[in-house]
Amino acid sequence: MEENMEEGQTQKGCSECCLKCLSGIPYASLIATILLYAGVALFCGCGHEALSGTVTILQTYFDVVRSPVDALDVFTMIDIFKYVIYGVAAAFFVYGILLMVEGFFTTGAIRDLYGDFKITTCGRCVSAWFIMLTYIFMLAWLGVTAFSSLPVFMYFNIWNTCQNTTLVESSSLCFDLRQFGIVPIGEEKRLCTASENFIKMCESNELDLTFHLFVCALAGAGAAVIAMVVAVSVLIRNHVILTSKSTGRYCTRF
Repeated sequence: MEENMEEGQTQKGCSECCLKCLSGIPYASLIATILLYAGVALFCGCGHEALSGTVTILQTYFDVVRSPVDALDVFTMIDIFKYVIYGVAAAFFVYGILLMVEGFFTTGAIRDLYGDFKITTCGRCVSAWFIMLTYIFMLAWLGVTAFSSLPVFMYFNIWNTCQNTTLVESSSLCFDLRQFGIVPIGEEKRLCTASENFIKMCESNELDLTFHLFVCALAGAGAAVIAMVVAVSVLIRNHVILTSKSTGRYCTRF
């Protein structure tokens, strides 16, 4: 009988310990971090491959060649965008870790998981700094999302024309790269529905794959925006509660 009681107390102690540990996990920050990683990975991976597919399409079907001199042409811009993608992936990998650490510390302070642990003035300043930084990142990702919609719109026009080539057999529609700012005004690079290159491009898998990769990159940027919104909301809530507790004022209707 006594052994069973001791075993029951031991099991109860382990279960209470597990529940206490689980209650200290910042689930909202965890969800925001996972969504941020998923969005950034989708945007960077699909965006990189879509840019590589764009280079292939421009060189193969539009006969666009790389400038022999060190000029800022479309291929140089694509290379710059690729390096920006590398930087974004590395930066937000680190920022996701910092965001998760901030969530653990603020949640621990709020729920008093560390006994008499109280957040200091410096800690409140760091929390406020994270709010400002995350808000700036949210605005930046909104801009990235808007910018990512431009190639989706352009590829959708071409892809939609390829899907409906039988409807435009009597007329000749052309795509001029100059209207998208891809080539200079003085350089004429057009591709019409009646040309052989246009038919080959529509029959190839490169156009369809590149279009859907840009769509996935746009979805990843949108997911990153949602993650930033969730992170800002969580950080503001935690900061308000921590400030109220440190000054002895509790907001019961927040």
